[in-house]
Amino acid sequence: MNRPAALVEIEPLERQTLGERAYAQLCDLLVSGRLAPGEKVSLRSAASALGVSMMPVREAVSRLVADRALEVTPNRSVRVPVMSVAQFRDLAGVRIAIEGHAAAEAARLRTDGDLLQIGAVEAAFRRQSTLPDPDAGLSVGLNKDFHFAVYAAAASPLLVEIIRGLWLKAGPVLNLDLRASPERLREGGAVRFHADALAAIRRRDGDAARAAIAADITGAADFIISRGALAP
Repeated sequence: MNRPAALVEIEPLERQTLGERAYAQLCDLLVSGRLAPGEKVSLRSAASALGVSMMPVREAVSRLVADRALEVTPNRSVRVPVMSVAQFRDLAGVRIAIEGHAAAEAARLRTDGDLLQIGAVEAAFRRQSTLPDPDAGLSVGLNKDFHFAVYAAAASPLLVEIIRGLWLKAGPVLNLDLRASPERLREGGAVRFHADALAAIRRRDGDAARAAIAADITGAADFIISRGALAP
């Protein structure tokens, strides 16, 4: 029995699902800062880790290359892009504008449930800062979770989607801040800025929430640039 022409054009559902899963998992690695700038991404290793064939991983990587979150080198290997200082400053400026707006909206629209979620992640991140040997990987993840808990409270899926696109590019570089320099948890301002943002959102002070997120982004950017870890 012949299938209608429209159905012939549809990809198998399982293949689409696996491709989406592979894309989501690789996005999470980038957004969470678990991949560093310049780090190569082996399609074969990624497929093995995800328990899928090469095809969905290849599709996911192609999407991430189109997103400019990954790049193909002249020898055809795939890696996380190395960002220049100018590119990183530009990205930080865009993040301040958009993520600051999201924080202000979170202060205006947050619910009691949002406050519980933001508060729980803020407390977990702060606890890491008090440890003599904080878990750098966990701290990186908690930093991301805090920011996205704030942005989720803005009640705008489109805004969160835009911010995730920015973090696809920023996440690997932020890896240089907390993962490579865990002392930043004790000496840097992230813990204080997170607490300031939570307090502002709790009292529905949009301007203060915006300022706290801007200060957090600026502080991390200044530290990373000062380490000379970016391309000229």
